[in-house]
Order: sequence, then C-alpha cells, then structure tokens
Amino acid sequence: MCGISGEIRLDGEKADIAAVERMTDRLAARGPDGRGVWSQGAVALGHRRLKIIDLSDSGAQPMTDPRARIAGVFNGCVYNYRELRDELRALGHEFFSDSDTEVVLKAYRQWGADCVRHFHGMFAFAIVELDSGRVVLGRDRLGIKPLYLTQTADRLRFASSLPALLAAGGVDTSLDPVALHQYFSWHATVTAPHTVLNGVRKLPPATVRVIEADGTQHDHRYWQPSHTRRAEFAALGAEDWTDAVLDALRTAVRRRMVADVPVGVLLSGGLDSSLIVALLAEQGQRDLATFSVGFEAEGGEEGDEFHYSDLVARHFDTSHRQLLVPSDRIPGALESAVLAMSEPMMSHDVVAFHLLSEQVAKEVKVVQSGQGADEVFAGYHWYPAMSGVPRHQAAEAYIDTYFDRSHTELARILQPGLLAGRDVSAEFVRAHMAAEGAETALDADLRLDTQVMMVDDPVKRVDNMTMDWGLEARVPFLDHELVELAAACPPELKLADGGKGILKAAGRRVLPAEVVDRPKGYFPVPAIKHMAGPVLQRVREALTAPEAKERGVFRQEFVAELLDAPNAHRTRRGANTLWQVALLEIWLQTHGIR
Repeated sequence: MCGISGEIRLDGEKADIAAVERMTDRLAARGPDGRGVWSQGAVALGHRRLKIIDLSDSGAQPMTDPRARIAGVFNGCVYNYRELRDELRALGHEFFSDSDTEVVLKAYRQWGADCVRHFHGMFAFAIVELDSGRVVLGRDRLGIKPLYLTQTADRLRFASSLPALLAAGGVDTSLDPVALHQYFSWHATVTAPHTVLNGVRKLPPATVRVIEADGTQHDHRYWQPSHTRRAEFAALGAEDWTDAVLDALRTAVRRRMVADVPVGVLLSGGLDSSLIVALLAEQGQRDLATFSVGFEAEGGEEGDEFHYSDLVARHFDTSHRQLLVPSDRIPGALESAVLAMSEPMMSHDVVAFHLLSEQVAKEVKVVQSGQGADEVFAGYHWYPAMSGVPRHQAAEAYIDTYFDRSHTELARILQPGLLAGRDVSAEFVRAHMAAEGAETALDADLRLDTQVMMVDDPVKRVDNMTMDWGLEARVPFLDHELVELAAACPPELKLADGGKGILKAAGRRVLPAEVVDRPKGYFPVPAIKHMAGPVLQRVREALTAPEAKERGVFRQEFVAELLDAPNAHRTRRGANTLWQVALLEIWLQTHGIR
C-alpha cells in the first residue's frame, strides 16, 4: 500500500522531476516508510512506500526490471501474488524480491496489459516500457485504489490523490458543472472520469489506459460482471446459495490476511464487520486486534454502537479497543479530515473514519473493513422499493428514490454559470440503467451502486481517511469473485429478511443471533448531523468568507436562507442541506482553490 505519482511528457521534452518530487512529497502520509523517484527521458515516476509485503529494501519503488526493460510504481496489494510468482517462475521468470510489486512487473512482461485479469486485489499502477516509451496505467475492478490525472497539450501527470496533483502546479482549478450537478443530485457521488475540478480527471475502475510515446491513448475496460441469473446456478436453492456465499466470503477474508505485518479489523458491531471477525476466528486467528469508534450523543441521538462491538469482541475473544470521541474534538477533526479528502465527501462518517484511523495506525498497519456489503447484497432501505418496478422503469424509480433533489431544485442553489444546461445526473443514470447485462430493475440498481456510487462515495472515503494515517484498509466484500457471485444471486434472496437476507443467513451460522437480528446501524456523528456549536460556526465562516463570495458558486439568497435555519433544510434523503453546501466550500478553501 503506497502512494504513486508520475509525469509523461507528450511534447518530446524531458519529464519535470521537480514536479514529480512535489507530488511524491504530498503523498507522504500514504507511504511513511520509504520514498523514491525515477526518470528516463519523457517519463518520471514517484513513490511513497508503506511496508506491508517484503519489508526489505528489495521491495522499494519505483522498481525496475532491467531484463524486461520495464519500470513501474504500484499502489495496493495483489493478494494472490505468491501463487502468481510460482506460476511465473514455472514460465521462466526469475525474482529478486518477495514483493507483490515485482510480481506485477513480471506479470506485465508475461501477459502485457492483460496481466490485470490475473490479479486478485486492489491496485493502481503505472508501468513504463523503457524501449518503446509506452506507459500503461491500470486500476482495480472495483476502484478501491484511486488514480487521478491532469493533462495539458504538453504532458500528463498522475497521482494517488488530487491534492498531490495540485502540489505539482499547473492544474486548471475551475469548477466542472457536470461534477457539481452530480455532487448535489447524487449525494456527493461524482462519476469517473469527472472531479469537481475541470483540470483533474480520474481513471475509471476496471480500466487499463495505454499511452503511446507519440501521445495517443486508448482505454480498455477489462471487467464487467453480469447481473443476470446464470445457468450454472439454476439448480441452487436458498441453502445452497448460503453455502456458496459463505465459502466465497471465507476465501475473500483469508486472501486479505496476506501480509508480513499483523492485520486487524475495524469492528462496528454490525453484521458485515462482525462476519469478518467470525470468519477470521474460524480460521484460527488468535488475539485479533479489533477497533471501534463512537461519539457523544447530540440532539437526542446516540453516537456509538459499542454494545454490539463489545459483544462480538467478547464472543470471539479479540484484543479490542474502543475510541469514544468527545464532541469538542469534532471541529478540529473536521479540518484534518477535509484536508485528507481527494474530493468533497459530505457523509458524516468521514470524520469517524479519520479519527479511528489515527488511533488504529498507532497499533497496526493493515485492517479489514466491512464496506461494500450493503451495495453488493442489497442492504439499504431503498432496494425493496425497486423489486416491484418494471425493468424499463428502473432509472426513474432510482432517481425518485435516491437523488437528493431534482434539476429544477438545483437551480435554486447554484449560480446560473455553474448549473449544467441539462439534467446530466439523470442522463447518466438512465444510460447506465438501460445497458444490457442486468435482468431486473433491482439488478440494474445494484450494478449502478456497486460499480459507480460505491466507488465514488463509501470506498473512496475509506481509502482517503485510512491512508492519511498510513493505514491500509482491505475490503473483503469487494473481492471480485464474491461480487460476481452476488450479482448472479436471485434478488429475492438478497432482499429477504429486511435486506441482505442471504448474508444474514450466512451470519446465523457463525455469529450470535443478537448481532444478526439487530436493527441496521449507521456510523453517526451527531455533532455534524445536528448542526450547532463550533461546527456551525465553521460552516458560517466558510460560506461568508471573501473567497466564497468571489468564487460565486451559490446563490447568496439560498445561502442566507440556510444559515437562518441551519437544521431546517433537508435533502430528499434526509441529509442536512447546509452541510452539503458548506462542505464543498470548506473543501475548496482547505485545498487552496480560488
């Protein structure tokens, strides 16, 4: 797990090593254990290392393979690297390290850009062919590892975070109307390749981009699971499906224990993280380190779920840590969390994850986390409403259920110059929902949430908040083979039992009933949800600051209306509108964007 950066000149000049140095230094938190820069002609690569696999200097990056005439940088983990190394050795390759990075380079030498199909894991990488000048960028199937890009006529730069690109300079920081539309329509989801800045794009998940020495580029999407019923599963009943899901999850959890350092678990006490703990205990893990975070109650709302996390910790005899965060820590923690964001993230749990990661990183370098289970196994409250919707009405049902507001309502928020001329958010959803490969309206919904919403909301939050403390978070529910299995599972099995029925059935085999049958919980941060005190003061300062008025993103009459009644305005999904508006402005100010 690391941070990567680089520059590719498109005009025949030598790469700007100083710019790559600045990007690399900005990524220091993602890789506190090592730093390296490499260049040859038109290409330069930078790397910050977090030592997880092969703790020796043999695993340092950027890594070169003189025999193969390639160089590369890699962020993430290939969980099956040992098996691939054995396979590649049998094919005649020789290894000088025990790192998964070298396996990635040798796999590229053997299979070219198709090497990604052999990887089980999360990753973003750049590989340079030293003789041809070709550069290949790749991102994992579910977009767990980020890769941001900025391009001009002269050069292309890439990095693991958007702030790293800003550190290099020369980025167009004007605001992207399409991204703003999606941010305010789709609960802060901004779809690849967009970001809120016109000058920064992101490589889509499951994509390999090849950049030739003459500057021509082409993308290849290498993975697209089918959300249809498959013939090989036709004879499976409910018990068979439970067996299959539990076995696939066992494999996913076991894969994510691959490390040369201890691996812990972020334990919320919910079904998903509790299942991870149970399966690790089943596989013989002892003294497993588990971690939970909670907040002081505010506005009559509880801020922790320690009862359930303690129950699981006691049941499986883990080495458990609780972190109770007092409300007066939230304002300071908010600033740090926003600074760690590559893109504006309005969900309250960014602060929770940032605070938790700070404490966890003092004890372990790697944790498993339960993110993704709700999207993959239909755990959210809006999914049952989709089950009775005709396939051709899936898009409109999704928009009515999930979107924060309509295009017309958005016109009340944004200044005319920043409002997209049409409903670009709805257009995206309609195109995605209409594509082949999803059998029912619910299948189309789950495909959209798994491949788009989840990538650019919860998964991105987890990566940004954990990596800001040099903590690697692994997400077994996003094992691509488990996702493929879940996509083929009959919708009624996923919707059963109030949602995630098939996962609950698996949970009853290995967990206390009280954990499986509890009401669904969230990661509340009451001090933000109930806007008051120092948090409200910070919001007022941001929205009334001179730079906010000069930027002119929002209609001032609307901002005044929000500030007059901070908790009165809610999105269709119940989020605080003032927080959604203010978070964007706070993010822009924090990252020095004018």
